[in-house]
Amino acid sequence: MDLHTILDRFANGSLSLSDVEKEISIHAIEKIGDIAKLDVGREMRKGMPEIIFAENKEYKDVIKIALAAIRRNGQTVVSRIRKTELSRVANALKKNGLVVEVGRKSTTLLASDKSFGRKMIGAKVGIIAAGTSDIGVAEEARLVAKAMGCEAMVSYDVGIAGMHRLFPALKEMMAQNVGAIVVVAGMEGALASVVTSMVDTPVVGVPTSIGYGFGANGIAALASMLQSCTLGLAVVNIDNGVGAGAYAASVAKRITRK
Repeated sequence: MDLHTILDRFANGSLSLSDVEKEISIHAIEKIGDIAKLDVGREMRKGMPEIIFAENKEYKDVIKIALAAIRRNGQTVVSRIRKTELSRVANALKKNGLVVEVGRKSTTLLASDKSFGRKMIGAKVGIIAAGTSDIGVAEEARLVAKAMGCEAMVSYDVGIAGMHRLFPALKEMMAQNVGAIVVVAGMEGALASVVTSMVDTPVVGVPTSIGYGFGANGIAALASMLQSCTLGLAVVNIDNGVGAGAYAASVAKRITRK
């Protein structure tokens, strides 16, 4: 029984106050064997879905956790699935009657029950990737924002090596009044500073591990974004598209509240 049902039944008198207290305490956490404890109240409390970090989890455990999360809340995001198991995980969830969307060039997916009505609230976020190699991380951000009810406007491969590619995308995002912009960039990570200097919208920089040499594994991009002299730029950890999407969507949703 989800929280809405519990409260509806309390309102119409079919549940007593003590019944409600018991149901809510049961609803707060769902234990899955000895492998996971789901925070099933997170979506109600924070507007964020359960996000399953699949790296280093066994295939069977990923499926168990995902099905439990969807049974309780209608949807879940599964991130960092092993590339060799991505299709297997997606197909297993589809065989359970779920709607599955896999991010482009990504190992992250969004799965939901067919009866789940995702409420899009009118909030918008922009998502920009400097290069094609950065798309996988950008798609993590897009799927999380979508799970949080935000429309994502995306523009990929618009890095500073050909800066003229950036301007039409930014113009459209500003015209659509996005509440926040996620900028995903590897190498020296300069795109985040460029975007932040041009807009009056909060920007979230995501350094990626795309790069080589002295600044390999995202170190140069992270240092560049943290050292930026442009104001209004927040920075998440290397390759943390999930965190960036959640933060940007939270900002955008807050702006749309009345």
